[in-house]
Amino acid sequence: MQISDMPMAQAVIDLEELCAAAHSIIEDIFADDPIQGCGKAVLQLLRSRPDNLIQFARDKLHAYPFKDVPTCWRRLFTDASISKAISEIEWHLSQTKLDHRINHGQAAVIANDGVEIVQDEDWLASVVRTLDTAVIMTGAPLRRELIETLISALADSEIVKQDPAEDQRSKRRKLEDDTFPISEMSIPEITNEIPRARLSLTQFETHLVNPTPVILTDALSHWPALNERPWKSPSYLLQRTFGGRRLVPVEIGRSYTDEGWGQALIPFRDFMDQYLVRKDLVESALRNEKTDQTSQKEHRMGYLAQHDLFSQIPNLRNDISVPDFCYTIPPPPMPGTPLADKDIPELDEPLLNAWFGPAGTISPLHTDPYHNILCQAVGRKYIRLYSPIETDKLYPRGIEDGGVDMQNTSQVDVAAAMAEEEADWSDAMGTEKTDEKFPLFKDAKYVECILEEGECLYIPVGWWHFVRSLSVSFSISFWWN
Repeated sequence: MQISDMPMAQAVIDLEELCAAAHSIIEDIFADDPIQGCGKAVLQLLRSRPDNLIQFARDKLHAYPFKDVPTCWRRLFTDASISKAISEIEWHLSQTKLDHRINHGQAAVIANDGVEIVQDEDWLASVVRTLDTAVIMTGAPLRRELIETLISALADSEIVKQDPAEDQRSKRRKLEDDTFPISEMSIPEITNEIPRARLSLTQFETHLVNPTPVILTDALSHWPALNERPWKSPSYLLQRTFGGRRLVPVEIGRSYTDEGWGQALIPFRDFMDQYLVRKDLVESALRNEKTDQTSQKEHRMGYLAQHDLFSQIPNLRNDISVPDFCYTIPPPPMPGTPLADKDIPELDEPLLNAWFGPAGTISPLHTDPYHNILCQAVGRKYIRLYSPIETDKLYPRGIEDGGVDMQNTSQVDVAAAMAEEEADWSDAMGTEKTDEKFPLFKDAKYVECILEEGECLYIPVGWWHFVRSLSVSFSISFWWN
């Protein structure tokens, strides 16, 4: 064997050993593993019939509200997904070895053992889709680290680097303009501005004695996401998501309170292409117009919202850090307000969520059960906040169809109310104005701001807030109590 052949050979051996170890892990079931509840007959099919088990477990997942799904079915979906992914990796490794031997004048016969392998143009995307679906749908109990190890090893392997299709994708990425398109919303006039301050930890603790919203400056300057590993670079984000193959949940539509709103699991690259990078589609969504006159298909907003992206993709988690403010001890919800009587679980660590989308995405007026530091890594946002004492003027929703608790969300469409202030469009459309439908809303007092890149906004627990992106925006919320 020549020296030039060794990296390929070593990469194949490493992946083979990892796949074999992964098979052993999912087949060596401990007595107290919740997956035992699925039954021995089911578990014996993990290696030979993973597709059937995935569908079987999926049906079980959909038979319960998510919080009530028995752990055994979440475990089964996860382990069957890992088994399927491993089988596909092993098959392609065998094909790579076959090609390697043929190129060196050796003969080889590959046995497929009757397992059908779909040869996609990008088979790696198929493997990643299988593993990420398990993480997103079930949380991958007991298997999160194993899944990330498999994806990371695959991304770093020579089998990826020597894939001709991957080489072409890399070349295309280098030719692309490495910026997001400039498509900004009009900036609202700010009349009740939230103060900005550069606070030390001690000063912030003093502020918590009587907590009100405040913009914290100079708190993110050390984040790699704003410096040497910039999140405002599309190519960098694609690199950190395995060429954009990582699967993410995307909200489709303007707001989760609108009719027709939905969700989809799509590759990160498709999310960027459809909703962030293509300027024609971005501007079309802003106008809420049809992009293709022949297809009559309306292009809608796409928003990666309130997703625990950083436990799913640790590569991105390493680009940020939890603000020190989140390790203070904040006060409980204000007495006499809706959250005061609720049993809110105590958090051991701050909860992180990602909010990534184009200009025009909104979060409707709502409250959260925790204190929040909202950090702006890319772009800018308009944010309006109302104190909990204004709750009666904000018309909270109630328990809706299917027993869904929507009491933390207002019936008032703040975006529509702001549009009415700018132009009397509602009369022309024959629709009821906000102040006619919700007469107390106009008297509710609020504060507001434009949150700029590199700034943080402290939102006290129970404060109502409406958020609208003014440009392509990437924010991270840190909940704590």
